Amino acid sequence: MRALLRLLPFVALAGPLALAGAARASAFDLKRPEVAAFVEEVVGRDGLSRREVRALLKAAQPQPQIIDIMNRPIEKVAPWWEYREHFVTAERISQGVAFWQEHRAALERIAAEYQVPPEYLVAILGVETKYGRITGRYRVLDALATLAFDYPARHAYFRGELEQFLLLVRENRLDPLAVTGSYAGAMGAPQFMPSAYRRYAVDANTDRRRDLWGDWDDILASVANYLKENGWQAGTPVLAEASLDPEPDFQIEPRNVKLNDTLGALAARGVKVSLELPPETPVVLLSAEQKDGPAYRVGFHNFYVITRYNTSARYAMAVHDLAQAIAAQLRATPP
Repeated sequence: MRALLRLLPFVALAGPLALAGAARASAFDLKRPEVAAFVEEVVGRDGLSRREVRALLKAAQPQPQIIDIMNRPIEKVAPWWEYREHFVTAERISQGVAFWQEHRAALERIAAEYQVPPEYLVAILGVETKYGRITGRYRVLDALATLAFDYPARHAYFRGELEQFLLLVRENRLDPLAVTGSYAGAMGAPQFMPSAYRRYAVDANTDRRRDLWGDWDDILASVANYLKENGWQAGTPVLAEASLDPEPDFQIEPRNVKLNDTLGALAARGVKVSLELPPETPVVLLSAEQKDGPAYRVGFHNFYVITRYNTSARYAMAVHDLAQAIAAQLRATPP
């Protein structure tokens, strides 16, 4: 253990129990061609020590259950109404109101600075981690190494995130053997992947740290910055209800989130939208199926921006609905 720690100067303090567990559990074979190639690539590209990178990968533990989870995420298998019931609950709404009241000054200051409505900042945190209550139990190192080397469907993406994680722990002086997150390697209250952490995380209170676990100024500003940098347009809509008359003779691609239609083109196909906007307004037609049958919505530019956080249309609809419910309950709550 002491030898391993000496090879990792960017580790603040690796937990002895974590290291002991790593020694006992199965490990990645550093001679595997894809692992060896990864080491050479990041060493050459990022100036990391080969010994340090190899030592860290040797400490990583494969997590086969993560592969099972990746093959069946809820947003791909649940109908919209069921997915919505999981996230837009009375408990999550009331917790969102309480969170808003507790962090009102910082939240409203940051919302004004970044020109993003505060209810969407709160709702993203509510959907992601129940306002910081559930940030993930997997070691990020284990999750990213598992997906980088044992998940061929998206190995290129996760090898990139593993590289970003190595850089992040060096820059932010994190302990790579102690950082935990989701099964996909997302971290902190806003569940940023390592590349997003490095790109969008903000030190909002100038303490020279970007802390996405315990500093709510940093967390709220980072979520706002994420949305702003991805093109959030202040004062414009996110979603609107739609109806089709007659029932459609065309298919709606459930995974599509691109704004590949306009309100005028939809109107010509019998789609009526609850908002009056110019016919050239770009939109995406969405299926929002209910228990009692089909239902439809249209997403606007800011809807697409939310999908940059998570590319699921159902995720973005859940964020929108939770945001609206929190804002409505807050308005109805006595100060």
